Amino acid sequence: MAKKGRVFSGARPTGRQHLGNYLGAIKNYVAMQDEYDCVYCIVDVHALTTVETTQDLKLNTFEMALDWLAAGIRPEESILFVQSHVPEVMELHTYLSMVTQFGKLTDLPTFKEKVRQQPENVNYGLVGYPVLMTADIVLYKTDVVPVGIDQAPHIEFAREIVRSFNYRYNTKVLIEPQVKHTEVLKVVGIDGKDKMGKSLNNHIELALTPDETTKRVREMVTDPARQRKTDPGNPDVCNVFTMHKIMSPQEEVDMINVECRRAGIGCVDCKLRFAANLNKNLEPFRAKRAELASQESYVQDVLNDGARRARTIAQQTMKEVREAMQLP
Repeated sequence: MAKKGRVFSGARPTGRQHLGNYLGAIKNYVAMQDEYDCVYCIVDVHALTTVETTQDLKLNTFEMALDWLAAGIRPEESILFVQSHVPEVMELHTYLSMVTQFGKLTDLPTFKEKVRQQPENVNYGLVGYPVLMTADIVLYKTDVVPVGIDQAPHIEFAREIVRSFNYRYNTKVLIEPQVKHTEVLKVVGIDGKDKMGKSLNNHIELALTPDETTKRVREMVTDPARQRKTDPGNPDVCNVFTMHKIMSPQEEVDMINVECRRAGIGCVDCKLRFAANLNKNLEPFRAKRAELASQESYVQDVLNDGARRARTIAQQTMKEVREAMQLP
């Protein structure tokens, strides 16, 4: 079957992936392989804008690659690599920075938020983050970028940079990427209010043992208005029920929806049922991950081969870029 075009997506190396990562991104990465030529990148250079030490960078990169492969990324079809292994991206970043207005970069809400989060580390790389992100995308002649609604403005800004470059150099060498919204836009953490993430410690790692997973699920916040098992609950405001709708069989979802409202099932039982279904769903992933973890050289070979294939595309793009710019 002919593919629809090329997809690119990258993620910072945060180590072992959690349920939010899977539902918000990795699940879509895997599914898109059936329709697109996929290029997936672990963006270690981007990570340098916020980390103060690179001590865990190599391990976090390996752990992320391990999880992506265990989840179903097929390296024989897709390109999986580490950002810094394709140095052409830094060259393109430099050229794109020449057509990007500094004021627009500092006006971006994401930049302002980072300044609030790390006022002592507002570095040049942080300001230019969107330009490097654009270079990541357009270097591989990307047609589609999968993102959540909150990230769509980033892609629109990337499109602006592409238009500026193509206009200045009277070329069409760079492609304006299109947005493809992900199926699950936001996964709420075990606190029941904030987006699942490691920084808030409200996440459930995919690679936990079944017992560890159950322990984390038991900590999940349910309907805040329900105080006792005998009180009727409201599944519509319960994050556990939201996760049931993703991970549990439909007949069980229907049962919980009815029984919770009439106090026929308590929150603890509801959470234990979800934990059991989550563990069942993760069984194939965990088995594959354990197999891959014992083959460290294979994972490294995948990343090296991915970088080689990515560079083949990147070098051709840069040849066209330099010609368009009429560089000597």
